[in-house]
Amino acid sequence: MGFFKVLKRRKILFLNIFLLLYIFINLFMGERGLISYFEKKNLLKELNTEQTFLTQKVKNVENKNSLLSENLNFDFIDTLIREKLKFGKKDEILIKLND
Repeated sequence: MGFFKVLKRRKILFLNIFLLLYIFINLFMGERGLISYFEKKNLLKELNTEQTFLTQKVKNVENKNSLLSENLNFDFIDTLIREKLKFGKKDEILIKLND
């Protein structure tokens, strides 16, 4: 019974303590808290690096596509034939190197 008497007398103090605890817990560990902010910041950095890598890859593919479109680049076609089909001339020796 002593606990309930103390609770009745000091309910404003306990209410303030619980409100402060609620605010601090949400400030650090909530969905919009400080820890979540740093996790999202790291995720954003990783996504930005992935985006730059993918844009470079797209530019490379577009460049290769432009070499094979209207104005054919015969050197590039020769390189593709040699790499993909393992094709060479009669007097050439082909050596396969591991990439």
